[in-house]
Amino acid sequence: MPQILVDHSAALDFDRAGLAAELHRAMTEVIDTPVTDCKTLFRPADLHHVGDGTSGETAVLVEVKILAGRSTAQRAALTDRVLAALRDRLAEPAVIGVQVTELDRDTYRFVHHPGH
Repeated sequence: MPQILVDHSAALDFDRAGLAAELHRAMTEVIDTPVTDCKTLFRPADLHHVGDGTSGETAVLVEVKILAGRSTAQRAALTDRVLAALRDRLAEPAVIGVQVTELDRDTYRFVHHPGH
């Protein structure tokens, strides 16, 4: 069920497929979820602004959404794994933010829609 949303500066060059694969592995190892339930969206942003705009840093902001009920230690481990994976893949200066959030089990729904 994990949903991984990666917002990043559009010009940032990094291995998106490799990152997604690594993050999906982390989900299976840390919160014991099937890799088939993992989904990652990369959302490049044409405009970004860090601090006063003079640093030249790019930005990467990641939100990992998981079903409620995991321990604080598991959520922190996911955060650390995402941060490490990004650091390994980014060659240029960047600010990185990672947040693991929980979805309500009673109201969240996910389906594989077959189309029409």
